[in-house]
Amino acid sequence: MTAILTAAEMRALEQEAIARGEVTGLELMERAGRGGVEAILAEWPEIEQGARRAVVLCGPGNNGGDGFVVARLLKERGWEVEAFLYGDPDRLPPDARVNHDRWCRLGRLRPFSGTLRAKDPSRSDLIIDALFGTGLARPLDDDLVAGLTAPTPEADMRDGRSRPWMVAVDIPSGLDSDSGQPIGRCLRADLTVTFHSLKHGHVLSDGPSWCGRIAVKDIGLPAAAGSTRTLDAPPLDGAFGLAKRTGHKYSHGHALILSGRPGRGGAARMTARGALRIGAGLVTLAVPPGALQENAARLDAIMLRSVKDAEALTDLLSDPRFNALAAGPGLGTSDREAALLSALLDASRGAGEASFRPGAGRPALPADGSPPGSHPGAARPRALVLDADALTLLSKDEALRARLHGHCVLTPHEGEFARLFPAIAERWHEPPLRGPTYSKVDAARDAARESGATVLLKGPDTVIASPDGRAAINAAVYDRAAPWLATAGSGDVLAGFIAGLLARGFAPFDAACTAAWLHVECARSFGPGLIAEDLPEELPKVFRALGL
Repeated sequence: MTAILTAAEMRALEQEAIARGEVTGLELMERAGRGGVEAILAEWPEIEQGARRAVVLCGPGNNGGDGFVVARLLKERGWEVEAFLYGDPDRLPPDARVNHDRWCRLGRLRPFSGTLRAKDPSRSDLIIDALFGTGLARPLDDDLVAGLTAPTPEADMRDGRSRPWMVAVDIPSGLDSDSGQPIGRCLRADLTVTFHSLKHGHVLSDGPSWCGRIAVKDIGLPAAAGSTRTLDAPPLDGAFGLAKRTGHKYSHGHALILSGRPGRGGAARMTARGALRIGAGLVTLAVPPGALQENAARLDAIMLRSVKDAEALTDLLSDPRFNALAAGPGLGTSDREAALLSALLDASRGAGEASFRPGAGRPALPADGSPPGSHPGAARPRALVLDADALTLLSKDEALRARLHGHCVLTPHEGEFARLFPAIAERWHEPPLRGPTYSKVDAARDAARESGATVLLKGPDTVIASPDGRAAINAAVYDRAAPWLATAGSGDVLAGFIAGLLARGFAPFDAACTAAWLHVECARSFGPGLIAEDLPEELPKVFRALGL
């Protein structure tokens, strides 16, 4: 995992490097401008064979200073360049003013404070948006760039080369860099060149639709220690903990999955299949007596137990070898299922806290190879995944919800999240008026703190948050897009992946991150035509690609 930064974290990183004397602001601006030109030529190498005309739109801050560097470097390559300044040159920050003056010694600067007519840039190959970048805190003026904005990304799609390429420096102007939401009107880019690391707004919400393609350019800053990570690679070092190298089936845990009434068992069967495929040593499906025959006809390696009611479930859970539990897919929301959920919360609560320290990863196995906590009298680290109907039950019963704890993983989609955390969801979905705005990361973090559980908030921009404040973004966007996951049952399989990793001893946050990353990789590996049942069957191929 690598850091993904907010605008404030990026500014702090730059200022700390400058304060330590490692770099000057002027050097950072020069590196950014050079990185922008390099990214443009790498994206469209054929552009140097054309007319080579560019319009550079420079704003009143340091993003405008980056734009002046781009304008100068293109001019030095023989391009015909027109630069516009939105604002007063006497009020530019010092470094931006230096690059403004350098440009003025080379080419003409065209100030504007009203409409920039579309006819000005339309004959160009490139438009460089260096107006506001990550510093935007208010909506763009309606007439600032009339003719260059569109009400939606779809309305601004390029028809071949009928319009010039739009390149955003750092982030498209009008897009909030923390939430990925437009603050009023927004410029849509074909290419966004950002520096040092991705920002939250590049991957969250509508950000990918407005950013086009993304290039991240190194500008020589030290590694960031941001509070959020992006799952752009296997989230555990060297896929640690996924391989099976020693032990027997009980060494890798036993997951218990609750199933619903007759005719509603398919979702839980996919959850169970996901848990088994990802490596749980054993998986048992607990079903109502009337659904036993139906499930027996569909399952082989997955074991079955008949569970009539909460008392029967409590009796089943007296077996200490069950160390991971999952409920929700196809479960139902009647009083019976509420009582079952209560029993699960009782059985998981009081598990050994030491086994799930933040960042602990997978704990060591006992000397005899049995799963952690499987010995009578030992601390029992039973973790609990709650999805679908279990989340609905929680949203209806405050007493149940109050019994959530740090061994729980909640996996809501946006609608379920709104029912579980209505005040947080309302704040998240408020129309953004000024930046920085409240983001999906903020919402997931606040939900995790409020509930005391790990929260995996689903979507193409899935966010995983822990009660201790850690967060990660599993973004299935840009080159990692997996639109085939928008199919019935894919979330049920994800719950199974998490349950299987919990059974193997992964800490809740690590299990959620690893499962989410593998979920996307399975979809990408299979490709178009994916249905949920394909996801567990694609795991072996993904594991082989990881060298397991």
